[in-house]
Amino acid sequence: MRMRSSAKAAAKNYKEQSEGDKMKETYNEIIQINSVIPTTRMVLRKFTSADVEDVYEYASDQQTVRYLTWAGISDLEAARKVITDFYCSDGIYAIEIKENKKCIGCIDVRIHPEHEKASFGYVLNRNYWNHGYMSEALEAILRLCFEELELNRVEATHYVGNEGSGKVMEKCGMRQEGIALQEVKIKGVFQDVVHYGITKEQYYMTPNKNL
Repeated sequence: MRMRSSAKAAAKNYKEQSEGDKMKETYNEIIQINSVIPTTRMVLRKFTSADVEDVYEYASDQQTVRYLTWAGISDLEAARKVITDFYCSDGIYAIEIKENKKCIGCIDVRIHPEHEKASFGYVLNRNYWNHGYMSEALEAILRLCFEELELNRVEATHYVGNEGSGKVMEKCGMRQEGIALQEVKIKGVFQDVVHYGITKEQYYMTPNKNL
């Protein structure tokens, strides 16, 4: 009897794993189809080698990368390596201003197929803060997650002290869900982490989704 139960459990696990793999493939296909996402003032698109100087401009600025998990970069070669080793992956978008073709930052979406949800992270050149660019980019990512990928939930975090990031999330309809005290140790400092989230139901109840 136990052997039969074990066999059933193994079969169930295999089926769930297979379904999870299929879901992951489907999500990846949708991300690839949406490799270029236009917004009102910008285009979210894949990074190229032509973005080296723009990436260096924002990633070498310590105030811009202050709340990131990585320390930033110090030269153009490091910027080139970031593009080829990391930024080239699917789901990572350069934020380009249509008017002058300048890359002013990065936003990425990370799918968790087994939970039908996604998380994201972003960084924006400090010279372009407080102009609504990041809200516009995040709105496009939320639209991708809920209307194209048909996910159930999107979530993200920021550290206490970086309230500007929280305002971006709130502007896009996300809700603060709690604060975890000293949740992570980043650059030698224990950081309190603010958690935000939005469900599919909440997304479609949010007015003025197109910023």
